[in-house]
Amino acid sequence: MIFTQVIPGQPLSSVQKIGLNLVSVFPGKRDVVLAIDLTESVGLNDEGRIRLRQIVEDSLKPGDSVYVVPFDKNVALEEVTPGVNPLGTPIQFSSKSQENIDKVLAKIPFAFDPNRYGTDIQRAELSIYQGLAQINQNRLYKSQRIKPQSVVWVTDAPLFTQPGITSQVWVETPALSPFRIANSPESQQRQSWIKALPIKERSRSITTNNNKEYKLTVVDIAPTVQEICTPAPGGEETCLVTSYLIKQLWLPSLISLLIFAGLVFGLIKFLRLQKKWELKVDFEATENPEDQKCRLPNNKRIAIGEYDASCTDSIDCPGSEVRAYLERKGEKLYLVPTNLAPIYYNNKEITSRTFISSSTFRINCPYKNRDYQIVIKVKK
Repeated sequence: MIFTQVIPGQPLSSVQKIGLNLVSVFPGKRDVVLAIDLTESVGLNDEGRIRLRQIVEDSLKPGDSVYVVPFDKNVALEEVTPGVNPLGTPIQFSSKSQENIDKVLAKIPFAFDPNRYGTDIQRAELSIYQGLAQINQNRLYKSQRIKPQSVVWVTDAPLFTQPGITSQVWVETPALSPFRIANSPESQQRQSWIKALPIKERSRSITTNNNKEYKLTVVDIAPTVQEICTPAPGGEETCLVTSYLIKQLWLPSLISLLIFAGLVFGLIKFLRLQKKWELKVDFEATENPEDQKCRLPNNKRIAIGEYDASCTDSIDCPGSEVRAYLERKGEKLYLVPTNLAPIYYNNKEITSRTFISSSTFRINCPYKNRDYQIVIKVKK
């Protein structure tokens, strides 16, 4: 499948940027370009080699796609398919195995090439930044997940210079390079990509064996694509990013919503279980509308009758025994008879564990042929 060459698009909204970051989070993979200046002025020394090895051995993650891009006055790419594979075929860093590490290290030119000269740094910047943008744009067209991207520059040439690079700024730019002309299509294209991509830069200077300096610069590009909106018949407009985000995020959003709802429900249930119920006890034999208050935590019991040390409280009734227990299990309340003396619930004698469905209920503890009615209100 051949794709149209990508162009810098329209500014993205903050919501679209958040959505693209979310899309890139799920796979946890990146595009990493190792851009190596091949000219003699760089001449990788021991420190440079150590730092590059550090990046490969310690910083690359399983799932990364690694592109090794050497450059001088041109960009030396292999197996390029315009619009499809603009930076060549990547090395798939599938695991942190020595085999994968060696594959990447074998592609890195650790020594300068004496036949290479005249670093055209702006040409290298345009090729790499536009190539990375094309790779993510291709993913958008195929409804695949986009990735965050990084470029590791190893060069003594200045990065991010203004269009129309002169000899005073960088002497090595070839005399006939279109990048020496500020308003050339190539210069304008490069500047447009530097503005369009969300770039962050970090650098470290390295001194060569000849006491010259070059820089190892890491440029991180947040996951992004180019928004292209076009007027459509009927006063409408067709755009790329929002519909892409809907396709990518509806299922994760639904799963996240269900997980969130489950967490909220679980938290509410947890808090309800931690809450102590309040029992208001009214002994009808007295004239007081409320004679006693008890608190009942989860998985605890209240004795009806005599005091029981295993219970949190007790409700007094005639007799010298514990007639039953009010037992709480989660959100449910049970009347558990001991069968040492009769107890009635809803005018029915209870002889086995019974679920109490009402928040206000009446029990009867008959004693010497007389009823002893108790009304209990449960506040959860």
